[in-house]
Amino acid sequence: MEITKVVIPAAGLGTRFLPYTKTVPKEMLPVFGKPAIHYSVQEAVNSGIDNVLFITSRNKELISDYFDAAPELDAFLENKNKLHEIKDIKQLIKSTHFSYIRQSEPLGLGHAVLMAKPFIGKEYFAIALPDDIIMSKNPALNQLIRIARQEKATVIAVKEVPHDQVSAYGVIRIKKQITPNLFQVDSLVEKPSIKDAPSNLAIVGRYIMSHKIIASLEEMSSYATSELQLTDAIGHMLQQNEKVFAYKVEGTRYDVGTPRGWLKAVVDLGLQDPVYKQDILELVQQYNQSFYLKPREITL
Repeated sequence: MEITKVVIPAAGLGTRFLPYTKTVPKEMLPVFGKPAIHYSVQEAVNSGIDNVLFITSRNKELISDYFDAAPELDAFLENKNKLHEIKDIKQLIKSTHFSYIRQSEPLGLGHAVLMAKPFIGKEYFAIALPDDIIMSKNPALNQLIRIARQEKATVIAVKEVPHDQVSAYGVIRIKKQITPNLFQVDSLVEKPSIKDAPSNLAIVGRYIMSHKIIASLEEMSSYATSELQLTDAIGHMLQQNEKVFAYKVEGTRYDVGTPRGWLKAVVDLGLQDPVYKQDILELVQQYNQSFYLKPREITL
């Protein structure tokens, strides 16, 4: 089973980051020197995928600009002996084929994936949501690809979350546990109440999908009244006796679709950088000292 294609939905409005996202796509938020979407593409390439389709919307031209050659910049940096500063993005551009489809209005993740039908064909393919950055020695998509080949079926990435947070996620109902990290899925429940949650295994933004998801999306779209959701289509696949598995992926996950998650990613990844680690630690120490001194100043 060859899996060489990934769909990256990037058509969201990014309202949590307004007014910044009025003109700059949220996927281009800087996460320690690279835009958030760079991490999803890098993960796909590190997993053996070389065909990337972005589902975008209006005002997202910066994404295609970023993943395009820039000969004037190359010449300028080479003259300054600084070409190494864009080494990572140049390697991505050289090794990867990028395509773009525009979603004219926000009609849900399922609708975005359905738009990729001509790109997908009759193959298994990956989906990577750029709101989720997953840092791991073995890329998250590569972990899912191994399971998809093993089971010859769709695989969803999941992570354990605290029970009081399950209502913020789609979660799985387990049909059978195969290994400590691998589960056959019985059904999916979107944002359940705490008391009704069938597990605390939350769906995170990585999938390896059978092309059969397209037929389910088309069936669902025939009577959908608003947004077309991918979880509903996966549920439809399950009803058609298609097997779906969930794998508890290894790695640290950051939800950079929220300001809090974005800030955590910036600080954590900064602390892993040998150049800036000490600066960040010193800055945090200064804030801590300032915080603890203030109450004393008030009491004097």
